[in-house]
Amino acid sequence: MRGPVEPKQYTSFAFTKRLLDAGVEASIGSVGDAYDNALAESTISLFKREVIRHEGPWKGIDQVELATLEWVDWYNNSRLHGACGGLPPAEYEARHREFEGSGVMAETGDHVDEAVSLCSEVMAED
Repeated sequence: MRGPVEPKQYTSFAFTKRLLDAGVEASIGSVGDAYDNALAESTISLFKREVIRHEGPWKGIDQVELATLEWVDWYNNSRLHGACGGLPPAEYEARHREFEGSGVMAETGDHVDEAVSLCSEVMAED
């Protein structure tokens, strides 16, 4: 098992170059700030509150692993999300990809507004 990654590895030139070569935009804040970790920490806090503390005590790691998988599945596939027009994130993404494949986005050039518009139209039909 590998040891923890040192923070300086994330800010190294070689690491940044590797990300750029792969077409990945780095999300690295300045040293000493917590902006990059805010979303992850918020999600972990939510998970602990909703699952770990609420459903415990746990009899073993297997129970925790299964509960984690179930929660992640719910979080991505069933949870209704206000920023996605009341759709679960996975459904919103699937509709966005469907819209992307329709060719309409290439004609308009306004990807975000068109994707939101399509999702709103589909929701109105439901």
